[in-house]
Amino acid sequence: MKCLLAGTVACTLLLAAQGFYSSTDDVVELNPSNFNREVVQSDSLWLIEFYAPWCGHCQRLTADWKKVATALKGVVKVGAVDADQHKSLGSQYGIRGFPTLKVFGVNKNKPEDYQGARSTQAIVDGAMNALRSLVKDRMSGKAGGSDQSRQSGSGGGGSGGGSKKDVVELTDDNSDNLVLNGEEVWLVEFFAPWCGHCKNLEPEWAAAATDVKEQTKGKIRLGAVDATVHQGVASRYGVRGFPTIKIFQKGEEPADYEGGRSRSEIVARALDLFSSNSPPPELLEILNQDLLKKTCEDYQLCIISVLPHILDTGASGRNAYLEVMMKMAEKYKKKMWGWLWTEGGAQMDLESSLGIGGFGYPAMAAINARKMKFALLKGSFSETGIHEFLRDLSVGRGSTATVGGGALPKIYTVEAWNGKDGELPVEDDIDLSDVELDDLEKDEL
Repeated sequence: MKCLLAGTVACTLLLAAQGFYSSTDDVVELNPSNFNREVVQSDSLWLIEFYAPWCGHCQRLTADWKKVATALKGVVKVGAVDADQHKSLGSQYGIRGFPTLKVFGVNKNKPEDYQGARSTQAIVDGAMNALRSLVKDRMSGKAGGSDQSRQSGSGGGGSGGGSKKDVVELTDDNSDNLVLNGEEVWLVEFFAPWCGHCKNLEPEWAAAATDVKEQTKGKIRLGAVDATVHQGVASRYGVRGFPTIKIFQKGEEPADYEGGRSRSEIVARALDLFSSNSPPPELLEILNQDLLKKTCEDYQLCIISVLPHILDTGASGRNAYLEVMMKMAEKYKKKMWGWLWTEGGAQMDLESSLGIGGFGYPAMAAINARKMKFALLKGSFSETGIHEFLRDLSVGRGSTATVGGGALPKIYTVEAWNGKDGELPVEDDIDLSDVELDDLEKDEL
C-alpha cells in the first residue's frame, strides 16, 4: 500500500521525524545536491525509496529497507529520498504516493517502478533480477554505461532496446491466425509511427517482450500493430488513440490493458496473466529415484508430503490429504514449485534424511536441492497450517537444516497407489478338523 500525498486515515501524522536513516546505516540518504552525482552519473544499479516521515507505511518499511541495504552492500546501491522535504526530486520522478520504490538501472532518466512485495527477501530478489537483466543487456550489447542506451530505434511497434526480435509484428492478414486462434495469451500494442507516446513506449515494450517470452516459455506473447497501415484490425477493436494496448485470451473478449507502461510493469502484468491461465502443478507420487531427482532439481523447491499408510486412512482419508495439497499447489502456483507425496514407511531413507520420523504422519517438508537444505512443517497438516508454513518460506522465514547425508536420499521403486482402500494381508486358513479338543484341554491344564 501507499500513503497518498493528500493524506489518508492510514497515513496520519504519527511523528515528526527528520529522516529515517543515519550515517551508520547502509542506506544512502539522497537529496537534490547529491542525487545527480551519486545516482544519475553512476554505472551502478540503484534501488531507491521515496518516502515521507509522516507516512505509516514508510515507517513500517524502514527496518526492512535497512536490511535490504546491508544484504546488497557492494552489489546494488540502496538509497532513500525524503520526498516530503525534497519535493523537487519527487516531482521529477512522478512520485504520487509513499513509499514509492524505483529501480535506477541502465537508463537513469527512466527508472522502473518496483512492484513486488515489501518484505526484505522479496525486495532483494527483485533487485537481483534487475541486476541480472542489466548484466544480460550489457553482455548482448544492448546496454552500455551511458544513459543513451535503449534510445535507439525509430518508429513505433512496441520494440526497441536494440532488438525487435521478440515483438511479433501483427497485420490485417496474420492477426486472426496468431492471436485469436492460438493458445497463447497476447498483449498487443496498436501504435502510430508519428506518435510520441508510442516512441517512448517502444524500448520498454521490446525489453518486456524478451523477458516475458523467456519467463513464460512463450505462453504469453507481445505483439504490435501499425494501426495507420493495418486499419482493419485496429478498427475492429475500436482503437481510437495511440498507443492502445489490449489483452487477448482465448475464448474471451479483448480487454483493455490498464497497467503501467514501464518494462517492469508490463512484465508483472504478463506474469499475472500467465499464472492465472496456468494449471496448478501436477501432484506426483514418489515412485522411483528419477522422479524425485528431476522434480527437486527442476524447481526452486520441492514440497514433499508423507501421508499415513492406506490401512490407517482408507482411500477417502488419503484423498482428503491430497486435496489439501492440491489446493496449496493452486494457491502457490506462481512459485513454480514441485509437489510430491509418498506413503509413510515406503521411503524410509527419505524420511530419515528429512527427520520426519519424530513428527508422525502426515508430515511435510520443503527441499531446496541446490542448497541441500530443507524445512519441516511444524503446524497442522491443513490449509491454514500449510499456508503459514509456505508463506514463511516465501519470505525467507522459518528454520532450515541440511538434508541428511548432504544429498538426495536413495528412493525405492514402488507401485503407484491404485486409488482404492488398502487390504489386509490374506492369512492361510487353519483346518481344525483333525485336532482333538480333549488334547487341547489337557495341554491347557
